[in-house]
Amino acid sequence: MAPDRVCAIPSAKQQYVPTTGTYPKGFLATGIHVGVKPSNTQFPDLALIASNIPCSAAAVFTKNIFQAAPVTVSRDILQKRSGEGIRAIVINSGCANAVTGRGGLEDSLSMARAVDGCFANAGLLSSFSEPSSTLVMSTGVIGQRLPISKILLAIPQAYASLSSSHSSWLLASRAICTTDTFPKILSTTFSLPSSPGVNYSLAGMTKGAGMIHPNMATLLGILATDAPISESILSRLLKNAVDQSFHAISIDGDMSTNDTVAFLANGAAGGNPITSLDTRDGQVMLEVLTSFAQQLSHLVVRDGEGATKFVKVKVINSPSLPDAKQIAGTVAKSLLVKTALYGKDANWGRIICAIGHTEGVGADTVAPDKTNVSFVPQDGSNPLKLLVNGEPEAVDEVRAAKILDQEDLEILVDLGGGKDGTGTEESSYWTCDLSHEYVTINADYRT
Repeated sequence: MAPDRVCAIPSAKQQYVPTTGTYPKGFLATGIHVGVKPSNTQFPDLALIASNIPCSAAAVFTKNIFQAAPVTVSRDILQKRSGEGIRAIVINSGCANAVTGRGGLEDSLSMARAVDGCFANAGLLSSFSEPSSTLVMSTGVIGQRLPISKILLAIPQAYASLSSSHSSWLLASRAICTTDTFPKILSTTFSLPSSPGVNYSLAGMTKGAGMIHPNMATLLGILATDAPISESILSRLLKNAVDQSFHAISIDGDMSTNDTVAFLANGAAGGNPITSLDTRDGQVMLEVLTSFAQQLSHLVVRDGEGATKFVKVKVINSPSLPDAKQIAGTVAKSLLVKTALYGKDANWGRIICAIGHTEGVGADTVAPDKTNVSFVPQDGSNPLKLLVNGEPEAVDEVRAAKILDQEDLEILVDLGGGKDGTGTEESSYWTCDLSHEYVTINADYRT
């Protein structure tokens, strides 16, 4: 039986679970047990994040052709509302509601409407307006219908238990987990140049440990802030931040049918609205959001199914940024590289192989006689050079083994500026190793 891995957090992972948090004003969260998956008899599997104030909202979605019902429904809601007036996100784990036909679409819509009904009963919505003001996410096994009656009965209970406390946010982050070994949640505070006296908050949670290789979206992620951000720039903010975070991670090369990252901003903290990315406020907001999204996405890599290592692949001195990212991604996704890392084998030939077969890069990007590869230890010691200007180094195998025994590692690829030697662009990708445990977990995922 594939375990509900989040029920017992490994001691090595407990350091990544915060014991306190600072959450955005006006937002509430909760997680409750429904039993979406029959084998789950006690752990939370329905999460609700809601705002007392209507939000500006944006999301990025999977590019997988087989898009799950909640992806279709949520995209439609955002488009019809032009990114305005969103009040909540409801998420279930245990069933992806993907490839479930018209019935699956109706189930997702009914979840959204059930949350809307809770707001209406509380006097926070004037009526059951269309389109819905609630986004929907689902994660779990593909090809199975939701136990929708159980979920709809539980939604009012979830609404009634909404709270701004850290424990409630933590419950929500637990409820969206599947094979995760720990809930992934972060929060931070920041200020904006035009409103120096206002303290803003940003919170986020994500889930994912396998089927992670995004393309314009990834896994499930929810970001929320009380900063006043115009809906006209929210989508650009999110896409720019995600491109340098969730779009730059890979665990197994598989892109899910349900991948969604949503961003809500309710403006509850006050201050001057951010209406352009060309302003100082806009640039600071982008920097804060990007850094935060990177930290959140890195938790996904650290929790890769069966993973024992957190690996940064950094490509520098490339003639173009897209080529740098493409090469970094190819190395990060290489099964041969990942298995060598798990085996603590300094087999740099696999790294070179991945660089050399990277698709879509310019003809002048990679010059073999200018290419360098090193392992960069994260303890501050000197890099271990493996290849220098196309010439192999005599590798100190003892030191290499010590470096590869560490959990964190950086693989540095220096392209030497390409064939003309003038390239200065760089890009990073984050990945993990590939172990026997990955096969064990995914061999019996449905049971």
